Amino acid sequence: MAPTLAHFDYQRVPVADGVSLHAAVAGTGSPVVLLHGFPQTHLMWRHVAADLATDHTVICPDLRGYGASDKPAEGDGTAYSKRTMAADIVTLARALGHDRFALAGHDRGALVAFRAALDHPSAVTHLACLDVLPTLDMWEVMQGTSAAVGFHLYLMAQPPGLPEQLISASADAFFGHFLDAWTSDPRAIPSDVRAAYLDACRAAVPSIVADYRASAGIDVKHDQADRDAGQQLGMPVAVLQQDWGSALGFDAAALWRAWAPDLRHISVTYGHFMAEEAPADIAKALRDLLAR
Repeated sequence: MAPTLAHFDYQRVPVADGVSLHAAVAGTGSPVVLLHGFPQTHLMWRHVAADLATDHTVICPDLRGYGASDKPAEGDGTAYSKRTMAADIVTLARALGHDRFALAGHDRGALVAFRAALDHPSAVTHLACLDVLPTLDMWEVMQGTSAAVGFHLYLMAQPPGLPEQLISASADAFFGHFLDAWTSDPRAIPSDVRAAYLDACRAAVPSIVADYRASAGIDVKHDQADRDAGQQLGMPVAVLQQDWGSALGFDAAALWRAWAPDLRHISVTYGHFMAEEAPADIAKALRDLLAR
């Protein structure tokens, strides 16, 4: 049996026509929604969620296309735009009784959280983004040989067909590569959780590719439109990320500050899967954000 979040109740919540999200919910108090990254599921928050649930209502969904949530067809490309995925999360929170909530996301989940905060500023009280740049900025800094680290971004940006075929043929090797390469502490992802991640990804190749493909297309258009319009995040924002800037030649804090005037930017020494490697530190950072 796949692992679950201990002492959390699981619900299946309709959020759009034909799409329901699988979500774990626990605790009482002001609501916090935690969004997972790639190649993971809501399980990545298991330690942080347990900590926060002592005095907050914590909601941990699988994003559409991931885990046990529904995986609609890609269609015209809008099904996996971050705008659509963000609307899922706002609808989910409202269905659970929360018109306003704090939002934290890691990796892909951080991109969804970022878009939710831009599109639904009256709903998102606080925003935390872990180890990511906004989509538009990410593509702008990825250049030259340094872009090799993001080979998967370019692979999954290709038209439908080839990426899905290549990844499906070696799904465990492909997704396992990131679980191995992006952690500084392999013990942070125990064997049962790793197996659950691989099982979930193996069953979701088309939707995962569609999510990434959207980030090379429609998501860039949405970010550019907001940048051109001078849109910014009005809520308190915390960003925790590895110091990519010194390695790749950009100022990550400056890129984020252009979007978020009320920003606390923290460079960390953990690996990419920081909520699993250093959960106490991440929980504290989220609590510090919520106190602002």
